Amino acid sequence: MTTADNTATATGASPVVPTRGPRRGASVGEVRWDATSFWGTRIRTNAENTFDHCVAWMERLGWLENFDRVASGEETVDRPGWQFSDSEVYKLLEGLAWEMAREPNDALTGIYDGLVARVAAAQDEDGYLGTAFGHPGLPQRYSDMSMGHELYNMGHLIQAGVARLRTYGEDTLTRVATRAADHICREFGQDGRQTLCGHPEIEVALAEFARATGDDRYLEQARLFVDRRGRGTLPVRVLLAADYFQDDVPVRDAEALRGHAVRALYLSAGAVDVAVETEDAELLDVLQQQWVRTVERRTYITGGMGSRHQDEGFGEDWELPPDRAYCETCAGVASIMFAWRLYLATGQARHIDLIERTLFNVIATAQAPDGRAFFYANPLQLRTAPEAAVREEVNMRAEGGTRAPWFDVSCCPTNMARTLASIETYAAAVKHDVASVLLYGAGDIRVEIAGATLALRVDTAYPREGEVTLTVTEAPDTQIAVRLRVPQWAEGATGTTPDGVTQSVAGGWWDVRRVFTPGDTIVLSIPVEPRFSWPDPRIDAVRGTVAVERGPFVLCLEQTDLPAQIALENVSIDPAAPPRASDDGAVVRGAAISRPHVPTGRVPYDGALQASASHEAGQDIQLVPYHRWSEREPGTMRVFLPVALPTA
Repeated sequence: MTTADNTATATGASPVVPTRGPRRGASVGEVRWDATSFWGTRIRTNAENTFDHCVAWMERLGWLENFDRVASGEETVDRPGWQFSDSEVYKLLEGLAWEMAREPNDALTGIYDGLVARVAAAQDEDGYLGTAFGHPGLPQRYSDMSMGHELYNMGHLIQAGVARLRTYGEDTLTRVATRAADHICREFGQDGRQTLCGHPEIEVALAEFARATGDDRYLEQARLFVDRRGRGTLPVRVLLAADYFQDDVPVRDAEALRGHAVRALYLSAGAVDVAVETEDAELLDVLQQQWVRTVERRTYITGGMGSRHQDEGFGEDWELPPDRAYCETCAGVASIMFAWRLYLATGQARHIDLIERTLFNVIATAQAPDGRAFFYANPLQLRTAPEAAVREEVNMRAEGGTRAPWFDVSCCPTNMARTLASIETYAAAVKHDVASVLLYGAGDIRVEIAGATLALRVDTAYPREGEVTLTVTEAPDTQIAVRLRVPQWAEGATGTTPDGVTQSVAGGWWDVRRVFTPGDTIVLSIPVEPRFSWPDPRIDAVRGTVAVERGPFVLCLEQTDLPAQIALENVSIDPAAPPRASDDGAVVRGAAISRPHVPTGRVPYDGALQASASHEAGQDIQLVPYHRWSEREPGTMRVFLPVALPTA
């Protein structure tokens, strides 16, 4: 195989390609962000550093050797890695498939070929593939459906197969994925095992595999798994509950997402696929309502989801403590998967608004600038300065306040790799004669529309600056519409048509319809000045505080930006003084709080503990984008800042 063989071949080379419905997202190569743009730098770093980094760690820890041992028939003793470690290899293969199609690369091709050979050698004759069950020294297959992750693992294998089918065609990996999918349909079909996997993922994988292959058997199996969920099928371990697996309430009866956040979001993404492909409008409407309730009441300002550490799960409505926010990076990836499918099905701008929020404040935060260290959890407040992560060691604490090179449970690095490799496919969409630009970055867009080609050059410094200029370089000779997303937070946005007419545009969509000619320009001006964002008063944990946003960025205060004599916990801000722009952050007027002396040995409550502003009042305080926190040095941080009380 040569690098030339790894070029995307046809429209439809993207993670989600519905066969029903008029709307499709961009294919690999149809959107190309400049290498120096916000996301372009991260895509390049992902390709140059992250894939190799992940392979090196999986080799070092013996996760890859697990495949070699199964292939040779050797008995396993003390298998390294959790039951789901196989999935990290598969997620990396998916990311490699997208990246090789996006930009041919000999080094990545070598990594891909080597991994595929080791994976294929470990597959059983009947299509089963797993290194934690069913082989000498290991438990029997499907003996722990609650926590064994066997179908979850093979689901990620199948998604890697989808990526390869769409970007290249049939090869060893796609054949392995097909045999695994066929095995699952035989084992768990209508007349097979009447159970399901404790970690949803196989649903979205099988539905997309059905789309990629045209074989509806896989879609039917996905539908069966969705319908089986919520019947109390899975055994529940101590300290967990059925909602951890979303096995407490059938999908159609749930009112909001609950339980383990990643599990809930993967399940919802797969359920949308099933609803769309089976034209089940009722199921799609239920999922839309669940998304709305979850976003409105169970989602952080960053787009992060999951407020409980015990089960990496959602809390109840309005349970959004900033210091205990879990906001797992993988939940951010899964949230994008769910929202993207809802957008393709409904065309609603609010789904893309959430995707953008999550991208800039979870995905961009989770990975270090060098692509070799990561956050697993993404809290909105850190009360104690953490120790720096040791680059040569596995991090055993997911909630640590520094990016770590690897984790005992290292699902997030490989999820980041596959997301960044395919992120450009979320930037644009086409429906009939409407081309929508959804995410803004400097680069080029080239899509097929109305039987012809529309090519746009996008010039912008977004999100640091708000002006986005689109220049038409090629267009159909018939009337079409270019649709631009206007974020809901962008009050005062304006749009200028190719005729030079400037108008106010509200949040949602702005359409420019005409017969375009090369040289036509469209300008969208989005205000990105800093603004206060007040929390809903029903969120008890942040009542009496305010956050600051700038464009799509959530900002935060780090201890490193305060004078040494002022502790972050003693800072409040003056809401009467609007935040001012500074670089890509903001400056707010703050006050240091002087606190009365409290005798030792007493509970921390007293009528005399009313804080008052000290002589430090009125000083400027620098805020930085949340995605940059902990890049300079470990330290305390917070997003929601206490509002200064009036002084007497």
